[in-house]
Amino acid sequence: MEARLDYVTNPAAGKAIKHLMSAGKTLQESTLPRATQELVALRVSQINGCAVCLDMHTKNAAAAGETSVRLHLVSVWREATVFTEAERAALELAEEGTRVADAATGVSDTVWANAAKHYDEDQLTALVFMVSFMNMVNRLNIITQQPATGSYEPGQGH
Repeated sequence: MEARLDYVTNPAAGKAIKHLMSAGKTLQESTLPRATQELVALRVSQINGCAVCLDMHTKNAAAAGETSVRLHLVSVWREATVFTEAERAALELAEEGTRVADAATGVSDTVWANAAKHYDEDQLTALVFMVSFMNMVNRLNIITQQPATGSYEPGQGH
């Protein structure tokens, strides 16, 4: 697969990506736990089928200390007992926030209330922005057919 756009050599794309990555860095610096951020990034990217983001966030999560067991179980988090209740609430919000068209109702009040039990307002804000950010980046990569080469190094993306 060959990318339709080269974000590095195309000046307009490069300028926009620079701003997007700055937003991503701001999210990383939020009070939302880093493990939760990476789990959410992975789950959203799994749902959307974004290979580039899966490569990036799997490696970033591992570099931040995430275990291979938990990384392998993100896609089946409902049946896995290795995630905290807070992480489960974040993953559920991420799924409903990603599958807006599928659910036809967006994020349910029940899912929102469950997330709000585990995260303060600043963390919820970061969580909402993380889900939205990952959906946008996934779509950019999928539309332009960005390939996952496997060469990503942790921390390289932000």
